[in-house]
Amino acid sequence: MSPQAPPVATARALAERIAGEVGLVILGKPDEIRLAVSCLLAAGHLLIEDVPGVGKTLLARSLATVLGLDFRRIQFTSDMLPADITGAQIFERRSERLVFQPGPVFAQLVLADEINRAPPKVQSALLEAMEERQVSIDGESHALPSPFFVIATQNPLHQAGTFPLPESQLDRFLMRIGLGYPPAALERKLLRGDDRRELLATLRPLVDPGSLAGLQTAARAVRLGDAALDYVQALVRYTRESPEIELGLSPRAATDLVAAARAWALMNGHEGVYPEDVQAVFTAVAGHRLHGRDAGLPGAVEPARKVLDEVAIP
Repeated sequence: MSPQAPPVATARALAERIAGEVGLVILGKPDEIRLAVSCLLAAGHLLIEDVPGVGKTLLARSLATVLGLDFRRIQFTSDMLPADITGAQIFERRSERLVFQPGPVFAQLVLADEINRAPPKVQSALLEAMEERQVSIDGESHALPSPFFVIATQNPLHQAGTFPLPESQLDRFLMRIGLGYPPAALERKLLRGDDRRELLATLRPLVDPGSLAGLQTAARAVRLGDAALDYVQALVRYTRESPEIELGLSPRAATDLVAAARAWALMNGHEGVYPEDVQAVFTAVAGHRLHGRDAGLPGAVEPARKVLDEVAIP
């Protein structure tokens, strides 16, 4: 039975409070915070890609605190093993049998910090967890907590010691966002103000897992009219037919786009999805899934932005 969804106005006010509370710690990034909250309301996983030191980990911890979620952090390194994430069967001398010892992935919100510093075999250990909400050890499946989110951070690929995430792994993330450097005025405030990690300790949960499930139900219930659906299909069709894009968006990506647009519409108090809601989330949903054939060339335009420029609202 689905949790009771609050009215749209109530859901919007609560979602805005969540974003505003996180904004007390992460300064000057309201759009990025709203995208991150929308991603979780759409029950998706989030990838944050940026240089070290801009607040990626702090954003994840802030979201976990405000949403009242059990939080675990996994620091990915080049010498990790899959069992370091999922857990393993341990021999218990007292009972003389193997007992499953859960790994750090058994939490409601898992921060996979610097995920692209681990080798591909370790990265792939997250695949089943992210897709199926379970892990399999020695032929036995173990369900993960509910809700279950992965927020992963990764450094730019040109940095030393990084392994690119395969397309199958990237496709598990509903959104990818970046934070970037703060504007000069806000950076000055950061330098003069309190340590952000100390401010994190002042945050208090605004919801619990049950209330969060209600918000997710409300997001799924946002009406998707023909105009918005036509626009989504036009965007997806363009990515599949354009000779400038190597591989178009999959049906899973299209479903993620709809879910994200519904969550964004809810945060804006819309009774239904507008094409503008689709535009607002498109780059975050499609940017890490699309690769242009001229990528890396001078003057190359990010494929997701080019799609938005080329496809008119029906």
